[in-house]
Parts: sequence; C-alpha cells; structure tokens
Amino acid sequence: MTLAYDLDGDGPTVVLLHSSVCDRRMWERQARVLVDAGHRVLRPDFQGFGETPAPAAPYEEVEDVRGLLDSLAIDRAVVVGSSMGGRVAQEFAARWPSRVTGLLLVCAATRLLPPTDDVLAFGAAEDALLEAADLDGAVELNVRTWLGPSATAETRGFVATMQRRSFEVQLAAADVPADRADFDLGDVSAPTLVVSGAYDLAYFGRVAEFVSERIRGAEHRQLDWAGHLPSLEDPARFDPLLLEFVGRARG
Repeated sequence: MTLAYDLDGDGPTVVLLHSSVCDRRMWERQARVLVDAGHRVLRPDFQGFGETPAPAAPYEEVEDVRGLLDSLAIDRAVVVGSSMGGRVAQEFAARWPSRVTGLLLVCAATRLLPPTDDVLAFGAAEDALLEAADLDGAVELNVRTWLGPSATAETRGFVATMQRRSFEVQLAAADVPADRADFDLGDVSAPTLVVSGAYDLAYFGRVAEFVSERIRGAEHRQLDWAGHLPSLEDPARFDPLLLEFVGRARG
C-alpha cells in the first residue's frame, strides 16, 4: 500500500503522524511553521484516512510508515505523533531506534494498556451511532469528545470534516484485521517528550505516565489548557513547544 503524503521543505526531516479523528490535514499549520524553521516535513495519511484507501489486506501502520520512509530515502527523522499517530510513533521508535532522532508523543494512544471505562463508554456510544447509520451523530460525538475548550468553531468544523471523511472511507470498505508486532518501549533511544492534555479523557493521562516511565529519559508535560488535540485547539501555544523540541532534537 502506498500512502498519500505531503513532503515539503529542506533540511532535517520531521515526520508528522495524524490522529484517528483526523488525517494529514491536521498538521497543515505545523508543517508551514517547521518548513519556515528550516525543516523538511513529511505528512502521510494512514490507510483508511484522508486520501489513502482503506486496507484491502492485513496491514500494520508502522510498517507502512517505514515503507514510505524507505521509498523516499529518509534514513532518520524526528517523529511526532498525535493520538493514534503517537501509538504508531512509539512503536516505530522502539522497533527501529536508530532511525528516530527525536520522539514527540501528543496525547498518544498505546497498545500496552487496556482501555479504561471512559474510552469504553466512548467506543460503545460511537458504535451505536454508526450501527444506526447516524453519521452526523457519530461525527458530533467525536468533535465533542476530542476537542478541548480552547478550540474555535472553525476548528470544530475542520475536525468534523476530517472525521466524516474517515468514516466514509472506512464504512464503505470491508473489515480488514491489523497485523501488529510486539515491541518494547525500553528499546526507544531517542530524546522523548510526552504531552498530555488536562481536558482529555483520563485514559490518555494514564498512557502519558505509563509511556514516559518506560522510555529512558522521557519528559512528561501536561498542558493545562488542552484537550486531546492541542495542535488544533490552540496552535499559538502548541507550536512553540513543537519548535523547541524539534530544535533540540536537531541540535
């Protein structure tokens, strides 16, 4: 599977991996900021999101990312992941540590912790809406759940557009299992910053603590203003954090 992607700029590469609520468009502003700061920026769409078709055979997101980097002759990069993208980013950094010069996990998910009651309740509510063919309701549920109080009406509409697109792509395709290999967070060697949001579901705060405890030298920073998607909710506050971390990793 060839992932749809954007590659812009010159300099050391930064890979931006999107949330399952969004697609690669979520990083449009951050890509411009990073390019202006002298970086090359790669933004892919995972299978079933944005402009990448839904999978037709068993797949593994982290292998898709590795294949894309190989095809573009990108040997090493700073990897930034939001939510599901953070899960993929941590797995990539653990399985191929020499290829990651910095790891920024933003409200990341993980396969290493079971879901908590708040995540299970969200999943049940979403499933019920989708089974009832209430796509509007499922989109609204996601926007309401995943965006914190700093998000503007325009941002909420943008996230709704991206979420609706992923629902449309995935619901039109057959269910295909993911085929995911084991990994050990202790194998991550890159400088790591783990970010969580005070207004996010409790599960993701737990994930942030768990991941930062198991990656050597990782820093955990909670944003007191953020929900689950801080790069969209208040980019004026998120972007300096991103630039500072990428600059340190580049240095």
